[in-house]
Amino acid sequence: MSLTANQMDRRLDEHFGYEARDDVEGVLATLAPDVVHDIVGSPTGPTQGREAARGFYMQLFADLSEGSVQSLRRLHGANFIVDESLWRGTAPGRPFGVEGLGRPLEFRLLHVMEFAECGDIARENVWVDMAAILRQLPAV
Repeated sequence: MSLTANQMDRRLDEHFGYEARDDVEGVLATLAPDVVHDIVGSPTGPTQGREAARGFYMQLFADLSEGSVQSLRRLHGANFIVDESLWRGTAPGRPFGVEGLGRPLEFRLLHVMEFAECGDIARENVWVDMAAILRQLPAV
């Protein structure tokens, strides 16, 4: 049974809403218990399970703040969504290993998410526009 585009949109918007509030438990609740969480290029590689994703979100929320996500385009398929978004906020920590120093930051993200029949996110692949981050947060 496939989810509708509206069901997937609602779940992804809920996921992004928890991220905007730095709510680790809320974000994890949108993920399937055995989720494959893959931030492409991350030194850890893909992880599996909610608890394995927890560390990424805790670090992310320490490194980035006052963030908002604006979806620019979404493509839907059978239980998957491709979302191109723009993240805006500040970088008080070391996002993706780059010294933020509290500077403003904006970059594009590409999410490919697969959903379980229950509506949980079963797989999250994320590509980050590192070139944009490095342009905005040059080494000091």
